[in-house]
Amino acid sequence: MGFYPKPWLQRFAPMVLSTVFVPQFSVAQPTPTLATLAKGLKIDSQTITVSGLSSGAFMALQLHVVFSKVIKGVGLVAGGPYRCAEGVYQGSLLDSSGLYTPTAVCSNTHPIYPYAGPPKLEFSLQETEAMASKGLIDAPEHLAQSKVWLFSGIKDQTVPASVMDVTAQYYQHFVHARQMEHLRHPQAGHAMITEAVGNACDISKSPYISQCGFDAAGDLLTFLLGGLKPKVTAQPESLYTFSQLDYFNNRDPSTSLHPQGHIYIPQACLEGERCRLHIALHGCQQSEDFGESAFFEQAGYNEWAEANHIVVLYPQVRAWSSALWMGATSNPKGCWDWWGYSGSDYATKRGKQVRAIASMVNSMMRNKLLQ
Repeated sequence: MGFYPKPWLQRFAPMVLSTVFVPQFSVAQPTPTLATLAKGLKIDSQTITVSGLSSGAFMALQLHVVFSKVIKGVGLVAGGPYRCAEGVYQGSLLDSSGLYTPTAVCSNTHPIYPYAGPPKLEFSLQETEAMASKGLIDAPEHLAQSKVWLFSGIKDQTVPASVMDVTAQYYQHFVHARQMEHLRHPQAGHAMITEAVGNACDISKSPYISQCGFDAAGDLLTFLLGGLKPKVTAQPESLYTFSQLDYFNNRDPSTSLHPQGHIYIPQACLEGERCRLHIALHGCQQSEDFGESAFFEQAGYNEWAEANHIVVLYPQVRAWSSALWMGATSNPKGCWDWWGYSGSDYATKRGKQVRAIASMVNSMMRNKLLQ
């Protein structure tokens, strides 16, 4: 699930033309729409949480920091600290692609340079204060109201555990220790971790779901939301597809959002029970562009959602490559934007993907909760 591919030819991506082309396509408006599905839902605005894997973890952290006044908990599997990709390091001056920091410092995915992390904590803290002073994110003091769940696989060679250690230190600056949990699994690779579904525990390959005898989705939801009832069987008819086209400009390919997303709505929520909302963000190469449905079907969230009246929103991104140049302004592996391919405001309230997810939540809540 590296953020950029490593075939031999693309080891020299900054110097050659990419042969990766992602076709632009349109999809008929799915029905029902998200607004239709959410009509009548009673969502608790005080318990909104978010989680993600890999690039989804980077984006989950961004959403949490941007909207810390509203989002009350975050769960991260293999993600880095806020605006990690913007840091300048010695190797940054040698790499014209603009990808050195995100792929050699914030992760271990650069096609040429070895891992040179971990990233600098001080930089992320300074960026947080700077963005807050400009009104581009909520005041970081609101983070103190949150719960934070972090997971590192010691055998993860894509986002090394040392990156997650800095993420933990970042949150420790704002959040009390009793409101945090940082787990390290000695055998886990780079994947969403389950009890008994997916690849072997140390495998970091598609569909990036691995069985390690540990239920990451259940553990993070329990920590973020408090005592939950035991999980039950998820109901396939409760998993819906909706159009994301209402939430972004489809004529702007750099937004890199998929035409459709998914949402799990327990029947009890449709029948008027008060429910909670959790946003779950997939990693690179886990969207339907890559033939994958494992994250929104098998990552483990839906079983806990069914038992505990939790609506799970699964937004999706799609792959995108800008013309012939595969540098920092491309997204060939369908990752969430945490390095700026969609624009320089990607980690603020002005970010295209941040705005899109906020609009999805607002349409479900029927008010401008996230703004």
